[in-house]
Parts: sequence; C-alpha cells; structure tokens
Amino acid sequence: MVTKKLSFDGLRSFGTQFWLLGTAAGLVAIHLTLVGRHVEQSFFVLSALFWAAVSSLVWEKRDRLNLTSSLFPSLVGLLVLVLVLHNSAVNPSPNLLNISPFLCGLGLALLASGFKGLKQYWRELTILFFLGVPKVICEPLDISYLTAKFATVVLWYTGFDVSLQGTKLVMSNGAVNVIAGCSGFNNVFYLLGLAVLSLLMYPLSGKKRLIVPVVAIALAFISNGFRVVLVTLLANTSDQSAFDYWHSGTGSPIFSLISVMLFGFFYLFLLRQETVMEENSLEAPEP
Repeated sequence: MVTKKLSFDGLRSFGTQFWLLGTAAGLVAIHLTLVGRHVEQSFFVLSALFWAAVSSLVWEKRDRLNLTSSLFPSLVGLLVLVLVLHNSAVNPSPNLLNISPFLCGLGLALLASGFKGLKQYWRELTILFFLGVPKVICEPLDISYLTAKFATVVLWYTGFDVSLQGTKLVMSNGAVNVIAGCSGFNNVFYLLGLAVLSLLMYPLSGKKRLIVPVVAIALAFISNGFRVVLVTLLANTSDQSAFDYWHSGTGSPIFSLISVMLFGFFYLFLLRQETVMEENSLEAPEP
C-alpha cells in the first residue's frame, strides 16, 4: 500500500510539473511572438534572454519546489493569466508587453505554489519585473533635455560651435531635436534590467552590488549621448544618407551594443576580482 501511495504521489507530482511546464512554455511563446510583431527588435532579444534566465533558475531547483496551492491563490493566478492574455490579444501595446512577463510569472507562481510559495520564485519574479516594469512606471519622465545637454557639452568641449535651444542642438548648417524616442530612455532601463539579471545569476558581494546598476545606467546614457553627438555632426554636414543610417537605420543599435559590451567587460572584471579575493582568502595562513 505504501508503495502504491508513493507511486501515485510521484505520478501526480509529475503531472503537475508537466502541466505547469506546458503552460509556461505557451506563455513565453505568446509573449515573444507578440513582442516580435509589435515592439522593437532589441526588446525581443532582451525578452528572450530574460525568459531563458528565468527558465534556467526554475529548472535548477525543480526538485526542491513546493508545488501545492490552495483554491483562492489558484483562482487569483488564473484570473491574472486570463486578463493578461486577453488584453495582449486585444491590444498588444508596448507597455502591456513590457509588464506582461512579470504578471504572467506572478500568475503562474500563484497557480503552482500559492501565496506562501511566492518566496521560492523571488529571483525569477525580480528578473521579470526589471525586464519592463520600471520603464513603464518611469515613462512620464523625459530625459530628452539631459541627453541634449550632455551632447551639447561634448560638442562644445571638442571645439564645435553649438547652441542648445530647449532640446534642440543648433549648429551653423543644421540642427537636431532630441525627442523622447532619441533620449536613450529605453536603453537606460534595458541595461538596468541586464544589470539586475547579472547580479541575480552571478552574484557579487558588498558595495559592488550597488555600483553595478549605477554603472549600467551611466553607460546606457553616455553611449546614447555620443550617438546624438554623431547625428548632430552629420546633420551639420548635410549628409542625409549617413544621418539616416545612424539615426534610424541599422547603425542606430550599434551604440546600444557598445554599451552592453562595455557593461559585460565591467561585470566580468568585478567577477574576476571576486574570484581573486576568494582565492587569496583561502590561501591566507591562519594566525
């Protein structure tokens, strides 16, 4: 009888895991499909990376998860998933697609483990939160003037005659108006999310954990500022083809890629420091 009970419990656990896995895979597929159709390519790549990281974290602890949920949290989780899927199908706006991964993760966690089990998924939910929720919350903020001011200072200190009129950089033969879409706002929050992802996947100790997000934000802002500098110079030379290439063409994401690469090198440097410190502490003789 004990053997049969254990076998039944094991089968039920396998069935629950299989059902949750299928639901999660479907949610990821739907989100990535909608993002690929309605949002810029950079967010699609970022979403795929974040979903892969979350999947990896859950898979690593799959045998330690408590997959028991009562009726009420299961209904709440199901309601969240239904509302997200319905609204995504009816009106797949960029803002909704930014926050839907977190909402789907929360709903799925409630279905799987209830309110008390949410703490099992704190890393996964934090990663999905920083994928897009902070950007949506801070959307009313406009950093166009800061970007324009930074580009003006760079141009002025490098010897160019430039003036700033609001958010417009004016030179002798051309001008560029820095609007919200060119301010680097999206890049700042994308790199912030990448910083949080890195900290949760490959943790650091001490003050380094506070430095990493600040550096990520600074790199994203500065790299985009130099892109504004470049397109301003191109506007001044009246080279329309080059201007289009760096402003809205295939050259535009290059500066974002540079900021990501610089952040990657910076984080690898911090990880290397952590490793060296650990090795030194192990090799140090006891007093």
